[in-house]
Amino acid sequence: FFQNILHAEYRAATDVYALMFLTDVVDFIIIVFGFWAFGKHSAAADIASSLSEDQVPEAFLVMLLIQFSTMIIDRALYLRKSILGKLIFQVILVFGIHLWMFFILPAVTERMFNHNSVAQLWYFFKCIYFTLSAYQIRCGYPTRILGNFLTKKFNHLNLFLFQGFRLVPFLVELRAVMDWVWTDTTLSLSNWMCVEDIYANIFIIKCSRETEKKYPQPKGQKKKKIVKYGMGGLIILFLICIIWFPLLFISLVKSVVGVVNHPVDVTVTVRLGGYEPLFTMSVQQQSIQPFAEQDYNHLANLFGKNAVAMQFITMYSYEDIVTANIEGSSGSVWRISPPSRQELIKELLGSTGDMTLRLDWNFQRMWHNRVESTWNIYLKYFVIFTVISIYKSYFVLAGDEEGYQNVTLSLMREASVNTTGAQEWWDISIADCRGSCGVLPMVIFNDKVSPPSLGFLAGYGIMGLYVSVVLVIGKFVRGFFSEISHSIMFEELPCVDRILKLCMDIFLVRETGELELEEEIYSKLIFLYRSPETMIKWTREKNED
Repeated sequence: FFQNILHAEYRAATDVYALMFLTDVVDFIIIVFGFWAFGKHSAAADIASSLSEDQVPEAFLVMLLIQFSTMIIDRALYLRKSILGKLIFQVILVFGIHLWMFFILPAVTERMFNHNSVAQLWYFFKCIYFTLSAYQIRCGYPTRILGNFLTKKFNHLNLFLFQGFRLVPFLVELRAVMDWVWTDTTLSLSNWMCVEDIYANIFIIKCSRETEKKYPQPKGQKKKKIVKYGMGGLIILFLICIIWFPLLFISLVKSVVGVVNHPVDVTVTVRLGGYEPLFTMSVQQQSIQPFAEQDYNHLANLFGKNAVAMQFITMYSYEDIVTANIEGSSGSVWRISPPSRQELIKELLGSTGDMTLRLDWNFQRMWHNRVESTWNIYLKYFVIFTVISIYKSYFVLAGDEEGYQNVTLSLMREASVNTTGAQEWWDISIADCRGSCGVLPMVIFNDKVSPPSLGFLAGYGIMGLYVSVVLVIGKFVRGFFSEISHSIMFEELPCVDRILKLCMDIFLVRETGELELEEEIYSKLIFLYRSPETMIKWTREKNED
């Protein structure tokens, strides 16, 4: 059986490598987006969230590396035209994949193969690959491998596919280096890359010339409006969208698709100078009350004459606002040493300077099933309105229209005959209040957060999006509109058939083993690009003298 495969009397050489590569790419994509189906404890895992947290599962990395390695080996065997190597590789893959798919994977995932739809889809495309590989082994590799399979025809489809192929990062470079390594040639790597680049540019020019022949335009006729508004209008729309993308995206995330995310824990700490905290209190969700629409209207009426405050308040709806009711009695006793206590009394009674009353607050909010804390911000006064961002949360203390809140700090002591060891704590109460004076209300404004699907973009912020997206795309677009004059003599070529034939001759003599002739034709090609006069003669239309 193997003897007949390796030494068949008749062979009809064929080339199905492109289809095999396509099935491998599909399997690669299935592993990336369906990795959760190949692990025991990853049924609900999201590989995007894992990568955003700088965590790469080892099994995920191993599977991708194995899949990528098989694609590299397949390319090497194809370039060397090794039927024996392909046969050995096929047998190893068939036994290895079936052993893993039907025995190891069900044991790891604790799911039978017929209950794992992602694994079934991956196996389906791998079976297509096995069929194509078997057909390739049976028919044999082609005698000559000339150029890229996408450059066989000069139409719009091949042009778009070839341009997309060239846009994939490192794919063109990796393919060119692999071809140089596993192909017999006298050219150096730099010369090889030069030929590949010339061939790619000539193919693009050839597609353009064929399009001009199919859709000729008489001389002196202005461009049609459908062409100008169709192509130019789309480009203008694209550029405008890129320029305004960060502002529009952040605005839409906040107003349209944003998710309300209220705090789950609020902690307030008050201290004088650098002494032990006077007051520390935390409240959880049961003491954090959402705003009603009438509460929002009342707040707007209270600050209706304050333009700065109203500009801030109108950015939010009542769903974004909560009130945290901080109990007036400290949640912890005041633990201060006697020397520090005496020093504090001395400073309070003295009139040499002011003491800073420091208010620390900390908000914790749930995001992606994680609790994230705000930063601590220090203020000198209890201020009614502040525009200080603390992880997309803001707060005000309900007070008068002047912007300040008067509070009373009282030192309380445990009722006991022996006051030496009595415990002490501080109370906060609102001065001149009419309602509940022992509760400190904090009105908290919460910016909407982006949904998990858009978190990777929203996390950059406006400036981050401008730097990482707009400037990068702008530099890429600038390449199409600048320095065009430098490439006129290499791109404005009326007929490139002779240069294209010269490149194909290099591929042909390389495949036939005529390496000296390959070097001579390459020298001729380089001379052609060095001589503008010769280039003009070679690129004239065939019907010209």
